Amino acid sequence: MGGARRLLRVGPPVECFIVERVNRFVVRVIVGGEARLAYINNTGRLFELLVKGRRGFCLKRESGKTDYKLFAVEERGLGAVVDTQLQMEAFEKAVERRFISWLAGCRILRRNARLGKSLIDYLLDCGGSHVYLEVKSAVLREGRYAMYPDSPSERGRKHVKALISNVRAGGRSCILFIAALPEVDSFRPNASADPELRKLLLEALQLGVDVRAIGMYYNPEDSSVYLYDENLRVEV
Repeated sequence: MGGARRLLRVGPPVECFIVERVNRFVVRVIVGGEARLAYINNTGRLFELLVKGRRGFCLKRESGKTDYKLFAVEERGLGAVVDTQLQMEAFEKAVERRFISWLAGCRILRRNARLGKSLIDYLLDCGGSHVYLEVKSAVLREGRYAMYPDSPSERGRKHVKALISNVRAGGRSCILFIAALPEVDSFRPNASADPELRKLLLEALQLGVDVRAIGMYYNPEDSSVYLYDENLRVEV
């Protein structure tokens, strides 16, 4: 995809093929013709991606109960980044390199910042002003849209409420959806999975919470994560 900017390299990758999801954190995969267990840190259902026979990309693990970690799944000739930690690392690289124009002048002060009864992913310093920023992984596709969540998310609702409360108290808040899929041009909340979350996002927008989305993907040709849109259209 033209104009994409490389954020980081991943590897060395190991080609794998999806067999089934065993539980929240384990996927059975085929590596070199043999069945293996792979760790996955994305707790979304991922029904559209974790399809039997689909090509995936794993990293070898040196310890733990699983042999590998699944970080991406083939999608439209590229890869959907399902590893939420990798998404965050890529986002931090984008901020550091000033690839996201609407975050120009911002730097990360703190990770896992306390806001009321919630932990928010980042506390930013943007030109001397503090901004609480929560990041959500959007790897559910509907045509050209990336969506979140793919199942009801009490945690997601809690975070949006905390960001709203911060704005009501005079603070600045932002929620960022990482559309870690190739070939999407917009983000929208998945109202069929969690209608209350969609209502909260609409309220957040009306009150002044900054609701944003960026697009990234994994390219298996050079085993790198790319930022291809630093400001996807958001439709709430």
